[in-house]
Amino acid sequence: MSELLATFSDTLEITLPVFAMVFLGIGLRRLGWIDQNFIATASALVFKATLPTLVFLAIIKADLSATLNANMILFYLAATLGSFVGAWLWAIKRVPRDDRGVYVQGAFRGNCGIVGLALAANLYGDYGLSAGGLLLGLVIISYNVLSVVVLLAYQPGKQMNAATTLRDIVRNPLIIAVVVAVPFAGLEVTLPDWIMTSGNYFASLTLPLALLCIGGAVSLKAIRNDSGPALGAAMWKMVTLPVACTFAAWLLGFEGRELGLMFLFFASPTAAASFVMVKALGGNDRMAANIIALTTLLASVTVTMGVFVLQIAGLG
Repeated sequence: MSELLATFSDTLEITLPVFAMVFLGIGLRRLGWIDQNFIATASALVFKATLPTLVFLAIIKADLSATLNANMILFYLAATLGSFVGAWLWAIKRVPRDDRGVYVQGAFRGNCGIVGLALAANLYGDYGLSAGGLLLGLVIISYNVLSVVVLLAYQPGKQMNAATTLRDIVRNPLIIAVVVAVPFAGLEVTLPDWIMTSGNYFASLTLPLALLCIGGAVSLKAIRNDSGPALGAAMWKMVTLPVACTFAAWLLGFEGRELGLMFLFFASPTAAASFVMVKALGGNDRMAANIIALTTLLASVTVTMGVFVLQIAGLG
């Protein structure tokens, strides 16, 4: 029993710092110490500058032979497609037609770039950041493309310009950071110490600032007033998807850091970017916001339990 409690305590040390920052963001927003303008500005800074810097530095310091796992990347892509199709088939039977696109996006699109990466860094250190950063390139492209497909399928009269969508993906700061960093790491290019130190200072803003913004954007009032199918999408995202995909990965022979990293990415709460895309296409943005809020709150429990199970089973 004492060994079990020690393992659970170790698990809390991994997950609690991340979710404590999210709940701190909720508290600061309720106190009025941060507002929507702060959240918008800080989120833009993270997305455009500090997070790409964090990913770039993590990759150039990494040993690509140890972190670049083609099998893991291929499996994650297959699992993402499978979860996307599964959520869509479920939505056809259970969700009103107009809300299906919002439901499906909320059920498969995780916040891997912030929550997943923060948890990976806490659990696996530099490996979590570098391997997670490489996986992010695939995540960003697949999530955006699949989200556009399902949202347009249930938004009559709305059209998404393929060229514009491709341009936005190519210009995504995280994609650029990954593409630029890989040759640096492969050629073992060494940057001057003062650049690395300054970059680390700047990159260190990323996770606390982003997690505060996630908490500040959570609307508890919206959850209380109107949840509807949002709860079903949240349960799919936080329970069904990570359990099914992680179990499938284990059956295929993944273990250790690779299995743990994929679980953290699968178990990440729904990405805030899903709300932006729903609003842009004229969908049910209230439902999208509810899914984000519910999954963010659920993550503090489901991710902690998942990491605990992997730890006691000796799989993560």
